[in-house]
Amino acid sequence: MVRGAQAHSGAGLRAADLLRDARDHERAGSVADAVQSYGAAIAEAERANEPAVLGEALRRLAVVRHHRDETEAARRLCQRSYEVATAMKNDVLAAEALNTLGGLALESGELVEAGAAFRNALVLGGHSRELRARAEQNLGILANIHGDLVQAGAHYTRSLEAYRAASDEHGCAIAYHNLGMASRYRGLWDDAEGYFAHSLAIAQASGDVRLQGLCLVNRAEVHVARQRYDEALRDAEAALAMFDQRGMRALKVESYRVIGMVYRETGRPALAEARLRAAMELAMQTGTVLGEAEATRELALTCQTMGRNQEALTLLNAAHRLFRRLDARVDLVHVAGKVAELVTTYLAVARQWSESIESSDPPAPWVSTTCRR
Repeated sequence: MVRGAQAHSGAGLRAADLLRDARDHERAGSVADAVQSYGAAIAEAERANEPAVLGEALRRLAVVRHHRDETEAARRLCQRSYEVATAMKNDVLAAEALNTLGGLALESGELVEAGAAFRNALVLGGHSRELRARAEQNLGILANIHGDLVQAGAHYTRSLEAYRAASDEHGCAIAYHNLGMASRYRGLWDDAEGYFAHSLAIAQASGDVRLQGLCLVNRAEVHVARQRYDEALRDAEAALAMFDQRGMRALKVESYRVIGMVYRETGRPALAEARLRAAMELAMQTGTVLGEAEATRELALTCQTMGRNQEALTLLNAAHRLFRRLDARVDLVHVAGKVAELVTTYLAVARQWSESIESSDPPAPWVSTTCRR
């Protein structure tokens, strides 16, 4: 009897070890290795009858599969995680699965379902600091979609407090990054830089390459806004190297876009155009609609600086259509605000176009400037 118990315990430890290895691979950006290790952890947990490890491995594999655009498979894995947790009456594990299901709904544009899942997760497992931190983080993203940046910041702050209380440094890094993004959207440049610096330091210490790159490229955009072009180029190129080495093609779009912005603002429009077109092409290949929309807008501004106003207007129309698609797909941005900025730019370019002698034809008709909420 004792021997059997020891064997069972050893098998359980092996499943937990495989799960830990998978998480390490995921943080290091080794997606294929992470998928393999999560699969091995699931198989071992099933064999050894370790439902807690099984539930967590299923949920974490769901997240990785979602990042590979395998959303339906991710939903099935996460639903199974929820069922395993419910069967063993583990409220926190069930709440974690609900929170992840909410995240999948959020990125599919199912905002009502997402909000309900996050709130139910808080009710079910809110006594867990880790779960509370993640649910508050997702509620912050939801608030950001609705354009309530102040409320988003409040959720991110509560998320950070929960991560701190749980002594979860990596979680704190994610919360700092989100606070940096919220501050950047509000034009609070000092705050944004500070948050990105905190997040970057922790990401470097933990070896989270993806988060390091995100901090660098988003900080680079702050540098552009503050006209610190050397620093912006340094950060954006460093992020590009990280994403490129690990095959994170969708994230390279942001780096190319910011590099293009730097070249435009420093009087190198031909280089700017090349980088921005590379961003657009890669965004189309990876299905990154937000990245394509923003790169198209920046290319339009670049064409304007080169006196190619008709082309700029055409690109702005294309960018507007892409942002309207985001309104349908909800790509984790407040699309109404993006479209409002785009309309202002369009009108400025149209005025410049009408005053020029480039063509006697009127500009292409602008599509509706209203944005469905």
